[in-house]
Amino acid sequence: MSNNDRKSMGIVGMDEILKGGLIQDRFYLIRGGPGTGKTTLGLHFLLEGIKKEEDVLFVTFIEPAEKIKQNGENFSFDLSKVKFLDLNPDADFFQKNQDYDILSSDQIEQKPLLEKIKRAIEEIKPDRIFFDGITQLKYLATDKFKFRKQLLSLMQFAMKFNSTVVLTSEASDSNPDDDLQFLVDGVINLKLEEESSLHKVFVSKMRGTSIKKGRHSFKFSEEGIEIFTNLEVVDIKKSVSQEQLSSGISEIDKMLFGGLERGTSTIITGPTGAGKTTLGAQFISNDNISGRSILYTFEEGEKVLEERLSRINIPVRDMVRKEKLFIKEINPINYTLNEFLQLVRKDVKEYDISLLMLDSIAGFYMLLENENFHNRNKQLYKLLQYLKSYNVSVILINEVKDITGDFRVTDNKSSYLSDNIIFLRHLELDGELQKAIGILKKRMSDFENTLRQFEITGSGIKVGEPLKGLRGILSGSPEMVN
Repeated sequence: MSNNDRKSMGIVGMDEILKGGLIQDRFYLIRGGPGTGKTTLGLHFLLEGIKKEEDVLFVTFIEPAEKIKQNGENFSFDLSKVKFLDLNPDADFFQKNQDYDILSSDQIEQKPLLEKIKRAIEEIKPDRIFFDGITQLKYLATDKFKFRKQLLSLMQFAMKFNSTVVLTSEASDSNPDDDLQFLVDGVINLKLEEESSLHKVFVSKMRGTSIKKGRHSFKFSEEGIEIFTNLEVVDIKKSVSQEQLSSGISEIDKMLFGGLERGTSTIITGPTGAGKTTLGAQFISNDNISGRSILYTFEEGEKVLEERLSRINIPVRDMVRKEKLFIKEINPINYTLNEFLQLVRKDVKEYDISLLMLDSIAGFYMLLENENFHNRNKQLYKLLQYLKSYNVSVILINEVKDITGDFRVTDNKSSYLSDNIIFLRHLELDGELQKAIGILKKRMSDFENTLRQFEITGSGIKVGEPLKGLRGILSGSPEMVN
């Protein structure tokens, strides 16, 4: 089925979940508790129809139309072309103590609610209809059977006009909506997860089309609802490259037997102050052939990072100016995991990224602070697989807690995820604190199995000859071998 047979929901992420949108001329249900965004999602659906010069109808059973319009202004929604049918009981209704039983079969001649809806549909012939609070009809029917019969009648009537219809339901344990879920062609669920305080959306039923499964996150913004879908490994496109990424430092390239293979992932690990970010930036600054690079920093501000690296002759500032490098500050407090992953996907495609650096793994894990190591590593693995499929080389910065002592690659059990591991160590040599660099893992080729002295100077990174005649280097307190 082509996207021409679909009705876009007006939200990119929602259409991605639905593989293009809703199938036209069918009925769908949006379920969720109070304040989860059901009405807002319905307004997106109608406004998308307006953009396509379609006729749309909003039928409200809960809130007055004027209040809905006022709330829409908070999102800068222009609802002037949306036709409303307000079936919400007004104040006069209660003042006159009227009996709200106009759906009773013995009062068909008294212009009941269903007749008002049918008449509006006949007059407008809407391409899209949104019923907000359809479960209110259940309270007006004498029994569940009559409610289902009335709803089926309404659905069949709307189909005569080729209308695509969306309903909302505020279901609860005391007021289930199983009957509605059974009748409609698709069910979209909105939920606020109490533990994480994250809004989630997922599709539990969809006839006639595949969907993007799982619980996807969303948030409210000035433009309404933004949806950030899960990263799926099935999205991957295979691509292989035999090129190598040089560091631009001959000694490091010797240790790597030429460099890092394109499309592989590399962890640069070590304690604080060892030079991990600086070494990662060195690889970026030397990548002048393949394309553009991007650096996501959870640790330092962009300007601070540029200034610090410029002082040691790593020209990232010039690369940023020429748009060869993009640096983006990521505050984990302001991002959900899916929001960050969607940003990565967008950047990789829009900027044609060939090298991506994540500074750091700990910062990425802060997006999943309520998850255990297994789930955190699973999400990182999915990201690496996605980037590898686009032949993007990845550098991951990892910090270990201990400055010296027993050697440990990572504190988060993530070392198995990478193709290559470069480690930096603090050493005490001749009473001075010095640094060393070594290669622990290189999946695509052999590597030099010695350590070399590593130094950061005003003119850049300097790497010495292999350290020989020492033992206990990995402990941080080496001794001369007699």
